[in-house]
Amino acid sequence: MVDPGLRRCAVLGSPIDHSLSPVLHRAAYAELGLRWTYEAIEVEERELARFVNGRNASWRGLSLTMPLKRTVMPLLDGRDHWAEISGAANTVVFDGGRRMGHNTDIPGAVAALESRVPGPFTSAVVLGGGATAASMLIALGELGCEQARLLVREPSRALETIEAVGRFERGPEITVGTLGDPVGAADLVVSTIPAAAQTPWMVQSADECPVVFEVLYDPWPTPLAAAALVSGRMLVSGLDLLIHQAAIQVELMTEHPAPMAAMRAAGEGALAARRTS
Repeated sequence: MVDPGLRRCAVLGSPIDHSLSPVLHRAAYAELGLRWTYEAIEVEERELARFVNGRNASWRGLSLTMPLKRTVMPLLDGRDHWAEISGAANTVVFDGGRRMGHNTDIPGAVAALESRVPGPFTSAVVLGGGATAASMLIALGELGCEQARLLVREPSRALETIEAVGRFERGPEITVGTLGDPVGAADLVVSTIPAAAQTPWMVQSADECPVVFEVLYDPWPTPLAAAALVSGRMLVSGLDLLIHQAAIQVELMTEHPAPMAAMRAAGEGALAARRTS
């Protein structure tokens, strides 16, 4: 028998040990006085369908990270506007037997940028071509970006991302290059690639971008973020993005306003502890 007061949520991905999502969501539940649980579970693409199909009535929601945001789409009964356009969902809400997919990365990125940078943005360079890059490009289009260069390891692997942005009526015009090309001048550079892929030459080639949006938060700072901090350029961090998108997830799952101050304090505290351990 399912305890009606106890609801379960989790973040899925591979790898997943680094995720701060449990820290943020648990802080929200504590602040809201909810007797809910939230855990991090290692799930690979081939395991996702079995995992989702195996949830019982105690489960309320899932957060999804790499590499599951596109894999989950066929498993959903409904999708929000952003998930439909982007072809990716980072959130599943179980509602009356239905699985509703949401993309909170897009409104989360918009909120993170608006909270740090006055804008406007007309040009951007996005590093990486996966589902997160697609969400970032759509968010930039929502903020008025007209032109974007997409730099990827292999151009053919960016086709899904280009198609997704093309479905958005305000999506920027995209040109594709490789990660070996210089970043050059743009209103901002957005990195969705691993820290290890940020070579010294790449970082130096981004010096002309006055705003850096680094979607990673661990390890921190990444080479790109460190260069922005040293030069005094505007930096939007992966923690900013994580908090804003997680706040939307909390509201979708709990139907309560997200306590963002408590979530930020918990996230900042957890990252600080990691750096000193």
